[in-house]
Amino acid sequence: MNFPDYFADAEADFNKAEFVIFGVPYGKISSFRHGVEKAPKEIRQASWNFETYDLRTGLDLKDVQMHDYGNLDVDNLGYEKMVEKVKSFTSSLVTVDKFPIALGGQHSITPGIIKAFSEDTAVLFLDAHMDYRERYESNMYNHACAMRRVADHIDMGNIAMLGVRSAEKEEFNDAKTAGLFYRDAFSIRKNGVSETIKDTKRYLKDKKIYLTLDIDVIDPAYAPGTSTPEPFGLTPFDVLEVVEAFSQQLVGFDVVEVCPAYDHGETSLLAAKLIRLLIGAVWNKQHIKK
Repeated sequence: MNFPDYFADAEADFNKAEFVIFGVPYGKISSFRHGVEKAPKEIRQASWNFETYDLRTGLDLKDVQMHDYGNLDVDNLGYEKMVEKVKSFTSSLVTVDKFPIALGGQHSITPGIIKAFSEDTAVLFLDAHMDYRERYESNMYNHACAMRRVADHIDMGNIAMLGVRSAEKEEFNDAKTAGLFYRDAFSIRKNGVSETIKDTKRYLKDKKIYLTLDIDVIDPAYAPGTSTPEPFGLTPFDVLEVVEAFSQQLVGFDVVEVCPAYDHGETSLLAAKLIRLLIGAVWNKQHIKK
């Protein structure tokens, strides 16, 4: 069955919406699996599976002003032009005080989004991979360089990474030398996600935070449909706990690297549900009203 081609319940007029969802179906170069450009469509379709009412919080998403803008036309663009287009569109949202939610696509879309925010914005990465290479396959905008490109705009003191468990040796040493705050999946497992959140909050303090979720931070047992799966990851509950803990400070969000061809819809369902839960958490904590 085909459902409407927009994210479920995102039916508010653009001008009235607090949250604006948009797709960036970009998948030019993948290092392992291909097909992330199909994710925005599949995440939107999966979103129609869920009730509007959240029994945990009592919030009904019917009461939240959400708008789905559709997809940005980036299919035939090179990396640099794609990044500039994403920056331009995100800037148009930020300047009118809307909360952007991007559906990737590769993680290479995130630097474009971040460029739309002020340099004092903090960025919280949830990712299995460090993504701190200067170049990968001769391309400085490859998804394996996502954090490095974010760090071109945001001071490393305003960046934190949770859930990482894979990096090339030189890349890892470069990130440590640059002062990256990170907690790998193994230490999170040992110390607990609650303690990890406390550490991260102490580090980022009360800064406004942009949250970027590479779906591969979640163990492939829960999210098999991703472009570069990495075992020994976080659980969906871990990610939800992070989302809720930082919801008061969030100013934007993306979910990237869902690769629908490699599962039976489980990962798109999880991505769609996390988006809905994040919207609810931000709405409840920030009471966004015009």
